[in-house]
Amino acid sequence: MNVTANKSASAVHLPTPEERPDADVVIYDGDCRFCTAGVRRITWFDRSGRVAFLSLHDPRVAEKYDDLTHEQLMEEMYVIDRHGNRHAGAAGFRYLTRRLPALWILAPLMHIPFSMPLWRWAYRQIARRRYLFGKNKKDDGCDGGTCHLHYD
Repeated sequence: MNVTANKSASAVHLPTPEERPDADVVIYDGDCRFCTAGVRRITWFDRSGRVAFLSLHDPRVAEKYDDLTHEQLMEEMYVIDRHGNRHAGAAGFRYLTRRLPALWILAPLMHIPFSMPLWRWAYRQIARRRYLFGKNKKDDGCDGGTCHLHYD
């Protein structure tokens, strides 16, 4: 990816729960380039403003969602729906395929009967390696050295 593309990708605004009080909230790892790129893609699919975002490192997460531990949030993203239900990892993505019309094309695949164990396994494999996927090939590191925290 060239420098211009990187700058335009980083310029994508991620709406907060304060900006969208009636939206579902996606809690993601804001220190992870791979995760941040993923939620930026979600904003592209969210043409109706149905989703807001918070980094798990934001102090508001501990205040508003004190039932979720830091360890849980580091393992997988969480989607908190408008009714307060928690959807973790693959179940969170599955929920978004029903919630965002642009993702409806993936909903039948995500809802194949008895497939959720496979989706959870695949999600966990990617989530465990997310800091490696987000490494910048140019400097072989991540913002603030976060890759080295998880993969020394």
